[in-house]
Amino acid sequence: MTFTNESLDRVFIYLGPLPIYWYGVIIATGAFLGLFLAMKESERLGIKKDYIVDIVLYAVPISLITARFYYVLFEWEQYVNGPLWRVFAIWEGGIAIHGALIGAFLTAYLYSRQKKLSFGLMADIAAPSIILGQAIGRWGNFMNQEAHGGPVSNEFYQNYMRFLPDFINQQMFIDGTLYHPTFLYESLWNILGFLFLLLLRSKGMPRRGEVFMSYVIWYSFGRFFIEGLRTDSLYLFGEIRTAQFLSILLILIAVIGITYRRKTGLANKFYNGKKVK
Repeated sequence: MTFTNESLDRVFIYLGPLPIYWYGVIIATGAFLGLFLAMKESERLGIKKDYIVDIVLYAVPISLITARFYYVLFEWEQYVNGPLWRVFAIWEGGIAIHGALIGAFLTAYLYSRQKKLSFGLMADIAAPSIILGQAIGRWGNFMNQEAHGGPVSNEFYQNYMRFLPDFINQQMFIDGTLYHPTFLYESLWNILGFLFLLLLRSKGMPRRGEVFMSYVIWYSFGRFFIEGLRTDSLYLFGEIRTAQFLSILLILIAVIGITYRRKTGLANKFYNGKKVK
């Protein structure tokens, strides 16, 4: 394949002078598909779909704010000298998935408490939707040519990447260098995780909260290794990759949570075909 420095157009469509970017379209597509899936599961369990819609309506804008805040916090040197509007320029990229998850988690928890719903159950309903949305959303990074890995050796290209569709390799050829498509690695990992969670939910005997905690373990495990390939990592103290640190921490919390809840009986079984209040 012969590479050029041409890249895909980041703009999906213009509404007059206003550009609508592929990044936003892809993120929105993932969110809508996730919402549809969660609504179908809530219907199966006898839970009002309005609860799911309400959580999404609250969580999406809050998650965008916390995702951007998280990113800007760790990349403050890029924004400290202005212009101030760039702090809010989400369309340029630069949102952190861990920041989004924090916002969504807190929103869902507070909503569940206010409505006297089981947060563990609501989180289990949402987990496959979240990881599916992440799998789709990574293609927004692809369109922006961001969240990629380091340069690819010729040997790696010949052994692996030359079998990828040409448009992927071309988009990963940036300023004369071919980079690892880490967006693709994570998207594929998340699709496998989505299928695993569906299987766990339908065939296994998960206990309340364990589908969500299984999501945390699955996603964090893959993200730890993929993050090591990326060139745009956020860092703690200038040395520790933030996403890798959080991945280890979240895996430990999830494993301890599953073990503790099982030993204390807090995690009662609920996927038995019966309605759950």
